[in-house]
Amino acid sequence: MKVFKFGGASVKDADSVRNVASILQDYKADKLLIVVSAMGKNTNALELVTESHFNDWADKASYIETIKDFHTHICNELFPGNPVLQECVKELEQIPALVEKHKERGYDFVYDQVVSLGEYLSTKIVAAFLNTQGLPTAWVDAIDCVMTDDTYREGSIQWQETKTAVRKVCNKHFEEKNFILTQGFTGRDPEGFTTTLGREGSDYTAAIFSFCLNAEYMAVWKDVPGILNADPRKFTQVTKIDRLSYKEAIEMTYFGAKVIHPKTIKPLQNKSIPLHVKSFVEPEGAGTIISSAEVSEYPPVVVLEPKQTLIRISTRDFSFVAEHHLSELFAMFAEYRIKVNMMRNTAISFSVCVTHRSERLAALMKKLDDRFNLITTEGLELITVRHHNEEVVENLKKGKIVLMEEKLPHTMRMVVKDVPVPIRKV
Repeated sequence: MKVFKFGGASVKDADSVRNVASILQDYKADKLLIVVSAMGKNTNALELVTESHFNDWADKASYIETIKDFHTHICNELFPGNPVLQECVKELEQIPALVEKHKERGYDFVYDQVVSLGEYLSTKIVAAFLNTQGLPTAWVDAIDCVMTDDTYREGSIQWQETKTAVRKVCNKHFEEKNFILTQGFTGRDPEGFTTTLGREGSDYTAAIFSFCLNAEYMAVWKDVPGILNADPRKFTQVTKIDRLSYKEAIEMTYFGAKVIHPKTIKPLQNKSIPLHVKSFVEPEGAGTIISSAEVSEYPPVVVLEPKQTLIRISTRDFSFVAEHHLSELFAMFAEYRIKVNMMRNTAISFSVCVTHRSERLAALMKKLDDRFNLITTEGLELITVRHHNEEVVENLKKGKIVLMEEKLPHTMRMVVKDVPVPIRKV
């Protein structure tokens, strides 16, 4: 049994869905658990729907209409008249009432109920299409399998309950069909409400199913030939990495590499399940294999994270920033779910680099301001280089001002801002 994951780019339009079906034809004799993300950029679109309805924007209805038109167009191209379209339209039309009913439970709760519809609609359409292509496919609702706590937008997996549910549901369907298709990104809390696992969490969903079902291997299908040493949209002459160890993959994703969700690797490593990163553009390509095999040498790997904020925290009485201060600060970071990407401690200050999330940071800063002096700098970039060398680092520093830097044997990180362009006299 294998687990395949197809992201939003692989099902962004009707031709892309047909391409997925074509890839799967080569595996029709295998048992496959297939995880599919929301189509194209519909997660972003549903985030706008959530915000517009939660805050009662005047044009809120237009955002739902845009998503409805998108899915209608794909369905009409794939299979005109298929009843799955009406099912999708009905789900979208229920959003206003859903938001109104649950608004008092807070934005994160409403977000999960609305944004998770992207995966629901996508998987309903793809499963229906596969069944028209001679690929008998059982659709399974992920919320019947993936059990989480009630941390909305970042649900924590309840592993024993999830393992029991996954095996019960999937083994039953595998008795009748070779393919099972389900949503990524979503789960269910103890009350039965939908939760999500964090943005780009469909990779993690696939790893959860792989772990629970003891998969032979897991494959993530991307629009790149495998894992590259830098983002090809920002760098030229990038290199494909043929093999990675679990340890190296964990380090890369921890430091911000976006090709795989950070939580994906550990469940696979625990059962020595290889992860294949393949191209849906060139499915015959070898891709990248992540496994327990050690690799002796890697090229420099560059990860860029924009939208960073640097916060310098100091005590108001000019005393040292001591252990009890750090304990208090990290308790606040945890409370407001702020991930610290980089930090530095001096005698009288503590500096942290965090991803800029307006609402969470505003709440944190308000609480910090009661006790500490704060200096913040926004609009920064965090650059991480694994297996760095001086030439690569110096090239990355060109046109930048380095505000904070950290260098370890295998990893170099720096928080930077662009050098201001001087105004020229005419």
